[in-house]
Amino acid sequence: MTVDTELSRIGISLPKNLLDKFDEIITYRGYSSRSEGIRDAIRSYITYYKWMSDVTGERQGVITMIYDHGQRGLLTTLTDIQHEYMGIIQASLHSHVTHDRCLEIILVRGDGADLKALAERLMSQKGVETVKLTTIPISD
Repeated sequence: MTVDTELSRIGISLPKNLLDKFDEIITYRGYSSRSEGIRDAIRSYITYYKWMSDVTGERQGVITMIYDHGQRGLLTTLTDIQHEYMGIIQASLHSHVTHDRCLEIILVRGDGADLKALAERLMSQKGVETVKLTTIPISD
């Protein structure tokens, strides 16, 4: 890991409930400050992005997604996106976690670029809390 010698100061706006959850985690994990927790979260995000960039070739995997089913128009949008990618979607499972939150698991198989494109389209929708793509290469 390289150590940065020059620091940049930024300002961000977050919903109170998100910041409260973040503060709980950094306290539990023993971070000395929010800044250290945010730096660690950004490093993790960069690592995940790089890992996603390596998803190439024929792959099989699963997309897990948590979303707010009360978000106006989201269900229709998610269904439309999945229909666009029906050539790589093998199956899906939908579960009601709470009154407001749903968990969806989508089994996918195809070219890594297509799997990533689907995951990124789902991830970019307002009301989608998390999307995680996990894949393995298909070997003969």
